[in-house]
Amino acid sequence: MVTAGGISRRELARYAVGSIGTGIHSTVPGLLLLYFMTDALGVPAGLAGLVVALPKAWDALFNPLVGAASDREALRTGRRTRILLAGTLALPVAFAAMFLSPLTGPGAAVWVAGTFVLASSAFALFQVPYVALPAEMSEQPRVRTRITVWRIVCLTVGILVAGGLAPALVSLAGGGRGGYAAMAVAVAALLLVTLLVPTLGARTVPARPGAEPLGLPAALRTARGNRAFFALLGAFVLQAAAVAIMLAAAPYVATYWLGGYGLTSVLFVCLVAPSAVAVPLWGRAAARWGRLRCLTAATGLFAVASAALWPAAHSGARVGPVLVLCALLGVAYAALQVLPLSLLPDTVHADAARTGRLQSGAFTGLWTAGETAGLAAGPGLFSLALAAAGFVSSTTDHPVAQTGAARAGVLLGFSLVPAALMLLSLPALRAYGRRRSAAPNAAVSPLGAES
Repeated sequence: MVTAGGISRRELARYAVGSIGTGIHSTVPGLLLLYFMTDALGVPAGLAGLVVALPKAWDALFNPLVGAASDREALRTGRRTRILLAGTLALPVAFAAMFLSPLTGPGAAVWVAGTFVLASSAFALFQVPYVALPAEMSEQPRVRTRITVWRIVCLTVGILVAGGLAPALVSLAGGGRGGYAAMAVAVAALLLVTLLVPTLGARTVPARPGAEPLGLPAALRTARGNRAFFALLGAFVLQAAAVAIMLAAAPYVATYWLGGYGLTSVLFVCLVAPSAVAVPLWGRAAARWGRLRCLTAATGLFAVASAALWPAAHSGARVGPVLVLCALLGVAYAALQVLPLSLLPDTVHADAARTGRLQSGAFTGLWTAGETAGLAAGPGLFSLALAAAGFVSSTTDHPVAQTGAARAGVLLGFSLVPAALMLLSLPALRAYGRRRSAAPNAAVSPLGAES
């Protein structure tokens, strides 16, 4: 069966399954790596936060380079397969190594930092050309939105599998460093399979860079004129940071507020499972009321629900209200994933109308660099909050009791801070709407379509 635009369901599924892998890799380190270092390897909270944040800062520089290289490959070979394949093969190995540290304390921090840099670099080799593909799979905004919906459904599945399965595997394997090692090997195998499918399928997607790709400095200078893109990116980075803080805080909230680390999987499933159902619903709502309106509404919903977690966790019956609010957050989270990514290809095509160059790789490189920066800022800010609140790190064999101030710092990062970041993203969304409307020929350009 063929969908609009001549893309079959098989092609859609083959492309989208890669997002199961990207969801797994994006989720597991954000959910477990900080906790693994502070509560299994004895790395001080402030140092652990630097370990999580600094490799991601490298990504902010590396991802645009990958984008430019992807555009050069597209022009030279007509495909983006080679860089995709390099990332596909390297990422599972580097991912597993992150959780196989033979050291504790500061030595473990060095090990995790080095392997995290390698894993993040390998992820960029896959992610940047992968995100560029929808702009080349169809020239129709509605079809690109459908591609994005399929991708986000699979991304949600990957996030759900990672968040629900990874903590459970740690517990089933006996916990501690051995449990994390077993989890890492199993997840690495799953990564290899899910990334390999779209990599092989990309051989049938013809790349259309449109002209000789610019060098990275020239591409960035040209991209500066695309103000709508940068407004959308600014909102997305703030929202990614808010979600990343909540992910990093989840195992701490489960351990120190809800009764035990084993509730991490339950907490995460309640957050993500509703989004799997909500993604296609948001797609239909966006087609009726506009993507930007729906994205703004979802941002407000996420802010209100996350702020409500603070009083809910302090209530007498903590677990139930917290899980209900997490389900509501999951509904909003679905829109925060699918709608910005459905708008991204529109900004790329609008820029092509402005400059005569379809720089898919350059813009997706900037986009994934910004996303990476947001995902890094979340755990980094949370670790600094833990350190300021007096959180004491420990090893599996020597757990410690935390003070009331430390527990309050944990909950703050899970509730009020994400709410504030979501509210801060709203002006950027308004700026995107103004700049989109002010674009030349906005009424007929891809940028204005279906927004």
